Amino acid sequence: MKKPNVIFLIQDQMQQRIIKEESGCIMPNLHELMKDGVVFEEARTCNAVCSPSRASLLTATLPHVHGMVDCTHTVPPYRADFDDSLDTVTQAFCDDGYQVSYYGKWHIERTHRLEKFGIHTYETEMDIPGFPVTVYDKVTLSNPGYPEKMLCGIFKEDATHTEEHYIYEKAMAEIEQTCQKGAPFCTFISTYAPHDPYCVPEEIYRLYDNCAPDLPVSFYDEMNDKPVIYRRMRNALRGLSEEDYRKAIRCYYSYCTLVDIQFGKLIKYLKDNQLYDNTMIICLSDHGDLLGAHGLMMKSVESFEEVYRIPLVLKLPGQQFAGSSYDFYINTYEIGPTVLELAGCRSLKGNQTGNSMVPWMMGEKTDRHFAFSEFFGQRYSFTQRIYWEDDMKYVFNAFAEDELYDLRNDPHELRNLGDDPAYQEQKIKLCSGMWEQVKRTSDISLADAEYFILQIAPVGPGEREQSSEYSVYNKKF
Repeated sequence: MKKPNVIFLIQDQMQQRIIKEESGCIMPNLHELMKDGVVFEEARTCNAVCSPSRASLLTATLPHVHGMVDCTHTVPPYRADFDDSLDTVTQAFCDDGYQVSYYGKWHIERTHRLEKFGIHTYETEMDIPGFPVTVYDKVTLSNPGYPEKMLCGIFKEDATHTEEHYIYEKAMAEIEQTCQKGAPFCTFISTYAPHDPYCVPEEIYRLYDNCAPDLPVSFYDEMNDKPVIYRRMRNALRGLSEEDYRKAIRCYYSYCTLVDIQFGKLIKYLKDNQLYDNTMIICLSDHGDLLGAHGLMMKSVESFEEVYRIPLVLKLPGQQFAGSSYDFYINTYEIGPTVLELAGCRSLKGNQTGNSMVPWMMGEKTDRHFAFSEFFGQRYSFTQRIYWEDDMKYVFNAFAEDELYDLRNDPHELRNLGDDPAYQEQKIKLCSGMWEQVKRTSDISLADAEYFILQIAPVGPGEREQSSEYSVYNKKF
């Protein structure tokens, strides 16, 4: 049987709701791909920032396992050190005879030697040329003592003068060469877009002249029932007017449209060359963007769905299951095992990898599964774990009050139910589910945090993972 070709389309910071037609974001090519594929409505990232989530996609493990718990450029290696001895999705495809290539943003580990992971040809941010543009309209933010930062901008050059155009052209050229050799290909195309600063061509920005997006429902949320750090981070944006937010959101939409134009070129190429029907396409984002939700932008420790709920579309060979959607939870670290099984490749080695969700896709399992995410706080080191089950979401904040949301009745997370007496039983149930995942994946430092004043969760993890004996540093009595 002929092996299916595989293409991963990875966006940086694309919010899940953007892919819905009702969002107003102009993405006709993705919408057509969704009709030919399946949509995972409840996909969640395992981390809110780039490097941890991308490393989890590569290794199918959680950040505390692969070690890249923060972004490569933000902390020294001792605070985020990738374990390159782990098996990877790319190596599995390589071992099965695929020509593996990677074009675009890597941001997974620090060596940028992708051949270590079974990738034959690549061009990452270390090698991609710059594309200077003439920005004539922009929104900037400046706080006392901090450098001025551009949030969004519009430039005069057209879409062909962008990194997104460049890497898609390079990837299609690589696919062409691989096909001439008769080998199956596994190609990763990873765009910087729509990551901030949202800087876009005027020709695309103008597409929204008569359909500019509005502010989100939760924009005016005062967040008085949420961790104070959320309000402090919103305060850092106090220099932005409502008009600035609106322009930034419109630029973000335009940036997504720029990516969608590249989708269209790729899909046309595949169809013109009779490759489309035998190609599996996985379209996803590493994480989302707050995009004005709760008056916030970008992403950080704020645990809201705009960041953690990610787009995930899978087109199978022969358009199997076309037009289907699934409402079970699937995590970043479960995408790789799922794709490998669907492609007929070997599974990943190691006992900390995520589940293949194929049994759920085939209807062999009918529960909604669960989702679990870790956050380690970026430069400021906020410890956080998030657990989803059914339509409830629990956030363990080691630095502030916990959060609990009923996503069915409160999809915009306007009301934190963490202290509501009517929800304490559910809170404890979800907290116990969180501890189960912490222990299952041997997150020892958190699971064994039993020192007196560290007992701050609504319920503890139960039996210790390590020896039941006291440490030699604690005197026995």
